[in-house]
Amino acid sequence: MRYFGPVLLLCLSGHALAAQQAKPLSAIDWLSQSVEAPLVAPAPAAKPKVDEPPVATGANVPQVTVTSLDGPSPDPVGLLSSAVTGLPRSLWAKSESATLISLMQSERVDTLPALHDLMMTLLLAEADPPIGANADGDLFLARVDKLLDLGALDPALELLEQVDTSSPNLFRRWFDVALLTGNENKACTQMGDIPNVAPTVSARIFCTARNGDWSAAALTLNTHRVLGDVTPEEEALLSRFLDPDLYEGEPVLPTPTRLSPLVFRMREAIGEALPTARLPNAFAHSDLRNTTGWKSQLEAAERLARIGAISENVLLGHYMARTPAASGGVWERVKAIQKLDAAIAAADPVDVAQRLDIAWDAMKDVKLEVPFAMLYAQKLTALPLTGNAAEIAFTLSLLSQDYESAAQTRDDGAFLTLLAEGVPAGAVDPIQTAVQAAFDGVEPSAELQALALNGQLGEAILEAIHTFNAGIAGDTSAITDALAFLRSIGLEDVARRAALQLLILERDV
Repeated sequence: MRYFGPVLLLCLSGHALAAQQAKPLSAIDWLSQSVEAPLVAPAPAAKPKVDEPPVATGANVPQVTVTSLDGPSPDPVGLLSSAVTGLPRSLWAKSESATLISLMQSERVDTLPALHDLMMTLLLAEADPPIGANADGDLFLARVDKLLDLGALDPALELLEQVDTSSPNLFRRWFDVALLTGNENKACTQMGDIPNVAPTVSARIFCTARNGDWSAAALTLNTHRVLGDVTPEEEALLSRFLDPDLYEGEPVLPTPTRLSPLVFRMREAIGEALPTARLPNAFAHSDLRNTTGWKSQLEAAERLARIGAISENVLLGHYMARTPAASGGVWERVKAIQKLDAAIAAADPVDVAQRLDIAWDAMKDVKLEVPFAMLYAQKLTALPLTGNAAEIAFTLSLLSQDYESAAQTRDDGAFLTLLAEGVPAGAVDPIQTAVQAAFDGVEPSAELQALALNGQLGEAILEAIHTFNAGIAGDTSAITDALAFLRSIGLEDVARRAALQLLILERDV
């Protein structure tokens, strides 16, 4: 299943830029410091025994910190029931929470669409809590964080709204999703309504201003400036946010040492927006809003559709929004899609054939073959295409959800055709050989089988995804192992789609 001010280009410098390019920030790294960590009262010092009656020194009620010792874990909460996923509720029950969290954190974001869909299913599944689950919901938080890494803000928000977000760790994630989707007013209102959430100075000032009390926000900043509660970097940003006119003509602020949605939103508000191209995937959602230029919307939509964070229909909506007035780059892709769409609507096979070749090349250039297939494969099948156009249409069918039906219309004995039917034969290279072995009945590794037999199915699937991705890097036996395991536990559709995508897309994910 699938789930789908001017901008000033600020260059990241030195080691910070190198680090960002080397490894994308995870959600754990970029979450806003929007709420204070809960304070725990220190244990009182031991006092010597005094042989006299206790004496009260006053009638004031002492301040008491209350900490919940136990409560229901949010770990079982999900959006997809077992009836929908086909996976048992015991998915996580016999695995250690820490192990599952480590596996989720290490899974690649830029994987094949079939594996991405499987990962999404795991993240959104209703399932019994793992060993070591507690009221903090560590696995639930890890699932939300992975959704944020994947840029899947809508599912993350839906998941968060199924639980009580009044705890600091849950609220800061909900707060950031609201900021990234342009719902900062709702986030600030919610912050004021939750007594358990103590906002940090920056969040309090931001929300006070967003709620309309700019004077109180300025007073709060001045107070905490005197108290030394804000860093010079925070003070500079907050001061410009509260009164940007005072800084007109001043140089733009340097790149923040720590990026967060709160910092990102304030930079945007003062007209010093950070370009999202090199930011984590979740930040690209801010460019989908109508307040940004169409080119930025298109580039963000392509990026998010490529990793499955938005549906192909959302991408198409951006492509079809208006008529491009420029050429080159993304504009050529817009023209190609619009002309193909019009040719299909007119049911003109000759025009479709001409437009399809151009559009297919354009989609391959930006690795959007699968979303393209989901949009047009079925429509193209209904047209009497011949030659190269017919071959492209068939390839798109193999990348769509109707791959098996498409294969049954051909009797060419080709490897891909047979693979789509689940009986590949005639392998001619190492990757095809590895795929064929998995469908010829090779047993998966003892390690994966042992996990599944021990009831650690979710853990085993996460390991299989990791194994498949490692196989693409060169160890073809890992491809066989992962595909054989997926088939052994009934995930035949996932195995076929992953194998077809591996062979057709021909990319190192």
